[in-house]
Amino acid sequence: MNAKERDRRRFLKEGVALAGLAMGAIRSANGQAPGSEQPGIRPGKFRAYGERSRFETAVRMQKSPGSSSSFAPLQDQMGIITPSALFFVQSVYSSGDDPLDIDPQQHRLLIHGMVDRPLTFTMDELKRLPSVSRIHFIECEGNSRFSIRGKNDAGVAETAQEIHGISGCSAWTGVLVSLLLREAGVQKGASWLIAEGAETNKMVRSIPLEKAMDDVIVAYGQNGEALRPENGYPVRLVVPGWDGNINIKWLRRIKVVDQPYMTHQESATRPSLRLDGKARWFQWEMGPKSVITRPSGGQRLPSRGFYEITGLAWSAGGAIRRVEVSTDGGRTYKDAQLQEPVLRKAFTQFTFPWNWNGEETVLQSRCTDERGDVQPTLAELGKIWGVTPEYWQATTNHINHFNPIFPWKVTREGSVHNALF
Repeated sequence: MNAKERDRRRFLKEGVALAGLAMGAIRSANGQAPGSEQPGIRPGKFRAYGERSRFETAVRMQKSPGSSSSFAPLQDQMGIITPSALFFVQSVYSSGDDPLDIDPQQHRLLIHGMVDRPLTFTMDELKRLPSVSRIHFIECEGNSRFSIRGKNDAGVAETAQEIHGISGCSAWTGVLVSLLLREAGVQKGASWLIAEGAETNKMVRSIPLEKAMDDVIVAYGQNGEALRPENGYPVRLVVPGWDGNINIKWLRRIKVVDQPYMTHQESATRPSLRLDGKARWFQWEMGPKSVITRPSGGQRLPSRGFYEITGLAWSAGGAIRRVEVSTDGGRTYKDAQLQEPVLRKAFTQFTFPWNWNGEETVLQSRCTDERGDVQPTLAELGKIWGVTPEYWQATTNHINHFNPIFPWKVTREGSVHNALF
């Protein structure tokens, strides 16, 4: 039986459940005929810059009061694009959640170091150059570790936002770094870049020249408009698939060099220490990860019956080729449907039809990228790292690149909870 025939039979089988769901909706409409006057409607107001409906309440959530970390509400995201106003914020060298306030007319981007022609660009000059618009995810390297220690290291993180919300996916517009480097003329022996932000204490990261010449973008646009100040206005780096920390915001200079600089952000906080005292250095790529966003932690299923499981998957290893969903705690898996578009180094939305029988169960997903890398279980990740299960919950360990299969427990009452441990 081919894939199309299987999909057709599955659709027909699930049609009965859908029909029952639809009949229930019709019965709950209190006999109201289409077109009749409905309560709760009032005239709106035109706004020169559009705002969402007052009934929509999804917002970013701060890790703690005054924190420079705020998490995106992934459980409310529709499709693969994270709205600019809800995109996560992680500002290592800023005070609170206040972004830099930079006049674009005064801002300059310097390209220098091991180049034939040092260059300085104004924002207008950058925008005159050939541009690209590409959809990519950005994920903080510490994303998802709050699933084991709580959102503020004091409790249990429950929601998809609290656990996985230091990630987002947007359409980025700007100039390829490769074009800027060709204009400057890279000298023989150069092998690294040093990228620096405009913060007072300067966020600085080393990037291999090979990556920079591949797909790195100097971006001034996000989702069809200028970057928001929280996300690096007027210009930032987008380094597809790599640590969020390396996607330098408020970018002010790129220096071409012949070795990594081992900055504070690279030597003090990036390595993940293992039990044997060794550390994982220069680990940039974000591994394959998927998360079910509906139903997910903090939500409640009102009754047994049909539900469409939805989620997001992404990987630095290219496009997502497969997502499997388990509704029995990992004993069995079935293929989910990947929703178009399926892009490289971007969020991919997946869906899976499910009839809940009202019994307690565990939902989880795993993804495979185009390189064949599969999202690991927590036990498999421990073997890769060479650590024991206790390692994950030790508060002294700095855990980055945490991408195990993540389970949600559905109780008989319909409430959904974090079930990693």
